[in-house]
Formats: sequence, C-alpha cells, structure tokens
Amino acid sequence: MKISGERGFEAPREAVWRVLNDPAAMAATMPGVESFDVQDERRWRANVKIPLGLGTLGMTMDMEKTEDREPEFASLAIKGNGVGAILRMTTAFTLSEAGAGTQMEWEADVRIAGPVGSMGQRVLQPIVNQQVQHVLAALDEQVRKASSGAAREPGDAAGGGSGAAGTEKPSTDAPATEAGELDDYGEPAETSSDPEPETGTSGADEGVSPLAPETYDPEPEGPTTSTKD
Repeated sequence: MKISGERGFEAPREAVWRVLNDPAAMAATMPGVESFDVQDERRWRANVKIPLGLGTLGMTMDMEKTEDREPEFASLAIKGNGVGAILRMTTAFTLSEAGAGTQMEWEADVRIAGPVGSMGQRVLQPIVNQQVQHVLAALDEQVRKASSGAAREPGDAAGGGSGAAGTEKPSTDAPATEAGELDDYGEPAETSSDPEPETGTSGADEGVSPLAPETYDPEPEGPTTSTKD
C-alpha cells in the first residue's frame, strides 16, 4: 500500500526539520503511544495501540533513520510486531522553502502481513488514511509549538533536551486511542493502485479472529451430567 501527499507549514524550514528529527516531538504525533524509548540518535522504539475497527492492535515498532540531508530530506524504516500482524514500512519526506513557510512532500510504502494484513486493502485503507491525517495534524501542532518557543531562553524549553525548543516529551502513560474514535482530519492521502498482497484468507470462515488467531471451540450441546443424587 503506497500513499503520498503534501503539507504546508507556517514556519521556517529549519524549524520543521528540527521537529521531524526530534524523537520526543515525533512521539507526540503518533496516535496510541503507550511508551517511547530513544535508543540512539538514529533508532527509536515505541509501543502503540492502533485502532482497528471494533478493536485495537498492540504493536512494538522499531524505527531507524536510514538517510538524512539536513535540512531538506530524510527517510525512515519502520518494523512493527504485534499479535496477528507484522508491519513493514518505509517513509521519506522532502522539505522546501515556500516564502516564509515550508512545503513538505512525503511518501510511505506500508506492508502488513499476517491475519490482519489478510483483511485486505479495502478494509485497511480507511484506517491508514485516518492515522496519517492524525499524524499530520499533530505534526502541525508540534511545529507551531517549536516556532513559538524559538524566542524562549534555552532553559525554558520543556524537557531540557536537545530537541526542538518548546517541544514537550510525551507521557509514557498516555492512553491509547480507543476504537471508534477516529476523527476526520481532512482529505485522505493519495494511494497507489498496487494489487493487494496474497497473504491468505482472513480466517473468517474458519472461526479465526484477525487479532487473536486461535480456533474457537463451541460449547458442547445437550444436557450436562449432574452430581446430585
């Protein structure tokens, strides 16, 4: 599943670049983050809860910056593992000056394997689009915070870290996004018409849940044996 789009920011390119390369700021843009760990300047790990229709999917996501050309281009590789799903994603963005602001062009290639992936693109596409729009709206908020905090003294920046000024580190106890609470964040991202990967059946006919693929054994019919004399 390939998606792409554009986003404009009313902030200098350097400010947008700082936010996009600050792990704490990026963690604040991810929906359903339960914990976020910075392993080094190029690798991060997050535990998230992703809403999937009637339930949520818990995943551990490892992110690695694979390339960067400050202040215009960077790419990431993301690997996620959860019950019933394996995620593989590559994403990249390009920043260009647009007057006093910044224009961002982005793209992502998302691959989901396992029972969840077998739900098909028609089911997963709206979920992916909602999550992307959530991230972009939250990113816009983080850029505004960074821009407004640029004039502060260094000691006033939340967290005292080396990330973008004014960016607050997200709480590791932040509640996950509940299923069914997906808001409308605007027009969906553009997607390619790539055929769906052949990942097998959804398991619906075999009584298998996409989130917990164990076979369901119905209760036996008929009367039970009584121990009463």
